[in-house]
Amino acid sequence: MSFSIADLLSQHRTDKFDLHDHYLNAQMVRVLKTIGYDRNYERAAGQYLYDEQGNEYLDLLSGFGVYAFGRNHPVIVNALKEVLSLELPDLVQMDVSILSGLLAKEILTTTPDNLERAFFCNSGTEAVEAAIKFARYFTKRNRIICCDHAYHGLTMGALSLNGEQIFKDGFGPLLQDCGSVPFNDLAALEQALSSRNVAAFVVEPIQGKGVNIPDDHYLPEVERMCKKYGTLFVADEIQTGLGRTGKFWAVEHWGVKPDMICMAKALSGGFVPVGAVAMTQPIMDSVFNRMDRAVVHGSTFSKNNMAMAAGLASLEVIKSEKLVENSAKVGADIIGRLNALTGQFEFLKEARGKGSMIAVEFKSPDSFSLKAAWMMLEAANKGLFCQMITIPLFKEHRILTQVAGHGMNVVKLLPPLILTQKDCDRVISAFTKTVADTHQVPGSIWELGKNLASHALKAKAGQS
Repeated sequence: MSFSIADLLSQHRTDKFDLHDHYLNAQMVRVLKTIGYDRNYERAAGQYLYDEQGNEYLDLLSGFGVYAFGRNHPVIVNALKEVLSLELPDLVQMDVSILSGLLAKEILTTTPDNLERAFFCNSGTEAVEAAIKFARYFTKRNRIICCDHAYHGLTMGALSLNGEQIFKDGFGPLLQDCGSVPFNDLAALEQALSSRNVAAFVVEPIQGKGVNIPDDHYLPEVERMCKKYGTLFVADEIQTGLGRTGKFWAVEHWGVKPDMICMAKALSGGFVPVGAVAMTQPIMDSVFNRMDRAVVHGSTFSKNNMAMAAGLASLEVIKSEKLVENSAKVGADIIGRLNALTGQFEFLKEARGKGSMIAVEFKSPDSFSLKAAWMMLEAANKGLFCQMITIPLFKEHRILTQVAGHGMNVVKLLPPLILTQKDCDRVISAFTKTVADTHQVPGSIWELGKNLASHALKAKAGQS
């Protein structure tokens, strides 16, 4: 029998949008075509994507963070090839595997020293689901608290902890006994915890939607309050972990020790879905407390050899290539140089972030003509101005970025941790030119703005 993926790709190299339009999410195809992101990428290497004409794109999304070490990293590729060539037994189930034991050991050498056990799963949302279950079992409490504007995943338990209503609409009723408090608000958190019925407070050390950074005293006080009221402190490091913020774990910026850390995304270098929860020994021992409870929570594919090998190779890449240090250096460079432009451009409010998790926020200007143009976009759809940044960055400069969240005037950069000085220079040059163009009213970029506003108004009319 002859079967070739290369042959299939060759035969259907221009069919991907038609295939998705007919058999998958047709609305995603409409979005891509509307904003001009409908490219046929044929190759990827490191931080770059290449289309069928050979044009190079600088990817500052890195697959929503999963390709933190760039695409097709040779060390991870070789590890996966080696696993396939060894013909290892895999997922025997009535057994335990060497590679999962080794990966757990390596992960726990990087986490705060109170975390001594690891649980593997397939994704970030599964890690959050596990944390919810383990917290409830350990504390014998039901209530779970998260933060407004949080994002913890889209399965039913994790979705119950999402602070953005747009993800929840139409999917209820969700998990009971879940609530939220404002991020960075200690008084609201203490009020919620003081009832002493909260099993866990689940929080992103830096919020992904908007790249919101807490005050320096916030997380240390979160740790103290959780201990005081018997609540588990769960850090969702699915996006912030593994060097993203210029520390291996974002909690290191504040010197705190959560009871659990959820991780995924970059853990396998983007190749194989994998997630994990690092936790204290008492939490693990409480859930798996007897032999007949050895399988009360698990996931069929969670400790497969491909995922575990990719995880081990990824940890080696982070260490050997000093990617945590590069993340800190690159991020500081980009943030500093963008902030230096705020006095030059009225629309530019600030750049902020830690390491290679960066937000570029825009604001209403003071000049009458600019303010009128801004208000036109805001009236059509809040946060629409950022599309006037991301679309030209892509079309004119071949730089891939994203809007940081629904209704936000924030562009988010989540680049691979391997960016070079040349890449940073390219980012600054492209942002400078694009933001400068928005200050030319009328101008060609505002024709794009009018088209975006027209699409937004038509969409609103269709919903009414």
